[in-house]
Amino acid sequence: MTKNLSENISLSAPGVSAGLLAGRVAVITGATAGIGAATARRFASAGAAVALLGRRSSRLDYLAASLREEGSAEVLPLAVDVTDPGALAAAAATIRGSLGSPDLVVANAGVMLGAPFDVADTAEWDQMIDVNLRGLLATGRVFVDDLLAAADAGRAADLVNIGSIAAEVIFADYPVYGATKAAVTQLTRNLRASLGPRGVRVRSVDPGFALTELGDSMAHEATRVGLDEMRSAITPITADDVADAITYSVAAPARVNIAELTVVPTQLG
Repeated sequence: MTKNLSENISLSAPGVSAGLLAGRVAVITGATAGIGAATARRFASAGAAVALLGRRSSRLDYLAASLREEGSAEVLPLAVDVTDPGALAAAAATIRGSLGSPDLVVANAGVMLGAPFDVADTAEWDQMIDVNLRGLLATGRVFVDDLLAAADAGRAADLVNIGSIAAEVIFADYPVYGATKAAVTQLTRNLRASLGPRGVRVRSVDPGFALTELGDSMAHEATRVGLDEMRSAITPITADDVADAITYSVAAPARVNIAELTVVPTQLG
């Protein structure tokens, strides 16, 4: 299910109250398309300064230019691979120097590469472990001091880890993807226990059957076709739907943490 640039980066953010996130500095990984790009639009429309992180610089530049045209002056695109801790650290320093210390981090970068266990390309396993788990760990680690400082100053501080319903639901041809997302769920719960008492809200947002480019690059053709068929069998949610849920969660009063949020099509119950 390949999509063109305009489909992945729409240029409007309806329903977002101006000023809802005014004064906040947000970092979003995987901001080149899908949920990451949609969340960036929501946050910028709500008044946040937004750092856009991703591997595809042309996509980031396009999104940043679009947001600036809509009046979001504080937008910083940075081409970064989250699996490179050194590059992440350099990006964090650039963000602090340009936008200020982040108080809102969305660890969204992820890949979904399905195949039956006995025939899967193990290089795809490595890629999912590197991006979905190691990259998410590195993202949280490089910004955790910023979040703690914001909390110490009495401000809202949020770490949002994007998981998946695959952490809880069995999909036979996605064993390693499901394992990485189950790790994200458990990691998030433990981080909530350690950082929550220090004022940092940690949550997981778990989408299911979202219409994005996730899965387009998997090598196993039958599994890729099966994914398209699953999405076509119901009315899927969109990246904007998930971004709305994320924005709702981070805009709650600082005393409130919406700890785990599952976003799925109504037809799934």
